[in-house]
Amino acid sequence: MRPEILLALAFLALAACSDEASTATASGDAGRDLAGDVSDGAGATDATEDPQTDPADVGGDTADATPDVGLGDTREDGGDAADADPADAADAVPDDVADSDSGDAADTDTQDADPDADLPDGPRGTWQAAAPLARGPRQETAVVALGGEIYVLGGFNDAAAVVPTVEAYDPETNTWRDRADLPVRLHHANAAVVGNNIWIVGFLTGGRFTPDGRIYRYDAAQDSWSEQGRMPEGTDRGASAVGVLRGRIYVAGGLRGGAVSDFSAFDPESGEWETLPPLPRNADHIVGGAVGGVFYAVGGRNRAISTHTAQLWAFDPDVGSWAARPDMPTSRAGHAAAVLDGGLYVFGGEGFPDHPSQVHDHAEVFEPATGRWRVLTPIPTRRHGTGAASLGGRIYLPGGADVIAFNATDANEVFTP
Repeated sequence: MRPEILLALAFLALAACSDEASTATASGDAGRDLAGDVSDGAGATDATEDPQTDPADVGGDTADATPDVGLGDTREDGGDAADADPADAADAVPDDVADSDSGDAADTDTQDADPDADLPDGPRGTWQAAAPLARGPRQETAVVALGGEIYVLGGFNDAAAVVPTVEAYDPETNTWRDRADLPVRLHHANAAVVGNNIWIVGFLTGGRFTPDGRIYRYDAAQDSWSEQGRMPEGTDRGASAVGVLRGRIYVAGGLRGGAVSDFSAFDPESGEWETLPPLPRNADHIVGGAVGGVFYAVGGRNRAISTHTAQLWAFDPDVGSWAARPDMPTSRAGHAAAVLDGGLYVFGGEGFPDHPSQVHDHAEVFEPATGRWRVLTPIPTRRHGTGAASLGGRIYLPGGADVIAFNATDANEVFTP
């Protein structure tokens, strides 16, 4: 039987028991089945600190001026890359795919906010279609900005096969080019940009969503990947919230058999990790970013799709502890996030009961300066399972899936606040 059919059947099995899985109790690691993971994206985990706050952390790429012609910024061409081979199919569905949640999740909030809630007025922004992914549909990717381009890393293709493919989008010419393949086929990568390099610090592999703690660095000048060690033993995970503060990569929550509350920071210069106070709740398929010297983690779930939350948490390294911030207007997981102009922008996601696709088109921004959320213009192509990245005053949202579980899309849309 084709792998995508197996995975779809697995998801349907989970859906039958998702009501039981949504019950929340005390925190702790939970056993995790495939179907709950495969439908949400980790690419949302690549948001880095607002470049206007700390440009050194992201190499200054997002601070370029928006051009009058084309979609974005100019960059120097780095040459052609070797073609990727996306032919391998995803691994077999695990035997325990229909298991219900083991009941050790933190408290969750699975309800969308009242649409008539008292939210501040402000610009809602506009969307523009851009050139679709050149190598075809992909979901569960990571997305980052580097050197005037938007990179899309790994994920599942439209045949539910895990691929090592890396593509880079040039907003100035509205075109894609191939970059060097990832060293391994992966999805839900924890990706960030520090200086002139892309870093992957943990990810998931195969159809069983096996956590892998290997660290990879991408050198754009050489168009090459190199292994740079591993996450500390016992902390392997993917589908985490990621952000960059003061040159360090912060990784919160994620998936390791079940949702975890692990929180740690990696220093690319020294290669050392620091263990930090855990998230107040277990969460996977969570997203984040750094604004104004503070790391934020928002949304996510505890294994089952129905356990998604609207919670927003803030970690100030100078204080050394987490603090609750106002909930998102829309509860969700498997969403995408990007930081721009002092705001944490959140797009799409999974677990929306009011649409047949169960996928969100919601777009919202949290502005720490006011401590409030604003609702933005909805995404033209509702999606989960992708990431977002800011570049030149705009936010780019490539790929993802437009229905729950598997249905990868090649859509590429650009948001202007």
